[in-house]
Amino acid sequence: MVGIVPARWASTRFPGKPLAKIAGIAMLERVWRGARRCRRLRDVIVATDDRRILEFCGSIGAPCVMTASDHPTGSDRLAEVARALTDEIVVNIQGDEPLIEPFVIDAAVDALLRDSRVPMATVAHVASEQALDDPNCVKVAFDRQGFALDFSRSRIPALPGASGRPNDWQHIGLYAYRRDFLLEFVSLSQGRAELSQGLEQLRALEHGFPVSVAVVEGWQSSAVDVPEDVSRVEALLSRSRDGLATASLSD
Repeated sequence: MVGIVPARWASTRFPGKPLAKIAGIAMLERVWRGARRCRRLRDVIVATDDRRILEFCGSIGAPCVMTASDHPTGSDRLAEVARALTDEIVVNIQGDEPLIEPFVIDAAVDALLRDSRVPMATVAHVASEQALDDPNCVKVAFDRQGFALDFSRSRIPALPGASGRPNDWQHIGLYAYRRDFLLEFVSLSQGRAELSQGLEQLRALEHGFPVSVAVVEGWQSSAVDVPEDVSRVEALLSRSRDGLATASLSD
């Protein structure tokens, strides 16, 4: 089982985001070190298309693979790396979640392993009122068995069979794939829902593949989407139990 962190330099909303400093440490380093604490992953590999990110990874000892520069989605970048690996499960760890915790990764993996028919799993937590109206915070509705019904950047209206209140779940962009499905997934055509929302996970639903959703508690997404998010995450760090002393991120 391997974790892969897609890291693209040319983000539309935040160019150079992977190397943006959060309390003095590059966001990519925080993500990589946080994911490495998940003992179920044999390794955590960065996948990038930029030499600056490759050189940075070399400076901190993070395995990094150069990929094509024309991948339309993070999953395509992930699949390029996964083709050269033999791991049966590949975890897509978002490079903009600097406060990622190992148990969040475990939740996605457990959801995948519980049912051999499930090709893909992800995670969610209860959404705040602010997140419900923030298009950068993706919402998800799922049925009583934990299978995704819809993903949206807007509030999700009531859906038959949805779990709990229909629109109060925030999706976390972390995915556990069976490797064979990941390679198939990137060959599937993009449908209207994916293209209109800019959410690649909708491709699985549009093609009839189930996506299992695990609910996590005691942790909330702190994704960095725009430069203004950096100060918000730094504030969260300063209020944490260890405060900015955790900035050393020692292994």
